[in-house]
Amino acid sequence: MATAGDDADDVTDRCRTGTGPARFDFAFDVAHLLAALPFGVTPWTTEVVVDARRLRIRFGPWFVGTTLDNVVGSEPTGPYSFVKTAGPARLSLADQGLTFASNHERGLCIRFARPVAGIDPLGRIRHPAVTVTVSHVDELADALGS
Repeated sequence: MATAGDDADDVTDRCRTGTGPARFDFAFDVAHLLAALPFGVTPWTTEVVVDARRLRIRFGPWFVGTTLDNVVGSEPTGPYSFVKTAGPARLSLADQGLTFASNHERGLCIRFARPVAGIDPLGRIRHPAVTVTVSHVDELADALGS
C-alpha cells in the first residue's frame, strides 16, 4: 500500500517495471466513514491498485477495472460537499461520472477513453470518469502516467 513513507518515484517505478502493483488506500474522515459503513464501505474494503497494465478500484461492493491504455488523464479535485459525497458510490446525473469518496478534502478524477462499468451490477451504465479520494493523490496520478 502506498504509505506516507513511500517515495512517489518508488511507487511509480514499481508499477511501471512490473516489480509489483502500487496500492493506494482511501483517506477516510470520520463523518464519511460513518456514512459509508451501512453500505459496506470501510478502509478494509477499499483500495486502488495500479500495475504495469491495469487499474483496479474497489469501493466496498463497487468495482471499476480497466487497462492503463484506457486512462487518458487525471486531475486533482476538491473540496467536495459532504451531502454529495458521503455514503455509497455516487453517480453524476450531469455526465455519468462515478465518485468513490471517503473524505471531502481532495481526490483524483481519472478520465477514460472508453467509458467503464461500475455503479450497477449489470454494467449497463458506463462512466467516462471516476473520482477517488485516496491518501496519496499526486502519487496515484504519477502511477497512472498523468
